[in-house]
Amino acid sequence: MKAYLILEDGTVFEGVSIGSAREAVSEIVFNTSMTGYLEVLTDPSYAGQAVVMTYPLIGNYGVTPDMESKRPWTNGYIVRELSRMPSNFRSEGTIQDFLLKYDIPGIAGIDTRSLTKILRDRGTMNGMITTREDYCMEEVLPRIRSFRIGNVVEQVTCSEKYVLRGTGEKVALLDLGAKNNIAQSLNKRGCEVTVYPAHTKAEEILSSRPDGIMLSNGPGDPKDCTEIITQIRALYESDTPIFAICLGHQLMALATGGKTHKMKYGHRGGNHPVKDLKTGRVYISSQNHGYVVDETQIDPAVAKPAFVNVNDGTNEGLSYIGKRIFTVQFHPEACPGPCDSSYLFDRFLAMMRQNQ
Repeated sequence: MKAYLILEDGTVFEGVSIGSAREAVSEIVFNTSMTGYLEVLTDPSYAGQAVVMTYPLIGNYGVTPDMESKRPWTNGYIVRELSRMPSNFRSEGTIQDFLLKYDIPGIAGIDTRSLTKILRDRGTMNGMITTREDYCMEEVLPRIRSFRIGNVVEQVTCSEKYVLRGTGEKVALLDLGAKNNIAQSLNKRGCEVTVYPAHTKAEEILSSRPDGIMLSNGPGDPKDCTEIITQIRALYESDTPIFAICLGHQLMALATGGKTHKMKYGHRGGNHPVKDLKTGRVYISSQNHGYVVDETQIDPAVAKPAFVNVNDGTNEGLSYIGKRIFTVQFHPEACPGPCDSSYLFDRFLAMMRQNQ
């Protein structure tokens, strides 16, 4: 079956339908990872977005037990070629069947290199995946251009708190769209992790007297999370050690008077170099974000830059003055990788033990 990807600027790509045949309007973003397509599909930070995989062959090792949440969150999937016959001893099925199972529409057989260059040159755009050959451009373009992701954190967060038992430090993880490996990275270091829904009041979290608080990654525009920002401000004012990743990093900045803005096309992939300003070392990181903290708007009395992106100079982390709080824009939990910056979880553990 033919399928079409229509961008908001009127550009049309023709390919073959994969997954569900339903029509979907989404924000179109690209990911440069060569592996880890299942982790991409199940990362809650992609809620409301259709993902273009720049690597030309996707699905060759099938569907493996590596999901980062209970279900996929991408609103669409765009590939050059989809493997129909995976080969891997851990494979439990094909990506085609996976997309069908979760009603995710996709398109294959298009020039993903050309599409990625368009998104890099013109910036992230909305788009529609459709199998209708009789679509009317005058009718679909206004619908595509009016699409907005909105506040999707409430869609991807857990419905109730739960606990991963451990014998070490007690960590409260605020689930803003958390990847599974954040809690697992803490748990395998002995921590007892209590995962809280995104709209949990700061008072409830602090009343459990955690040794540390973790703010997770998540989707959407951080400025939409107004009530969550208020609660994070209350967490900031406590003396509890805090480590924040991605959306959590952005929300902490907003809670302390900082500013964020949307990037032209964001950072999504497993090959982004970041420099630790404390040690001078450069690490290759996994990233997935379309918004960034404006470093020029950070009060130097509140926080100082801790990491910088080597490619474009954007802020990749903050260390808060007079507080046991540090935040990063990238993903130290990685999954599938690289794992260069996983040492940050050990830094968080040391900070919690120093507080005891």
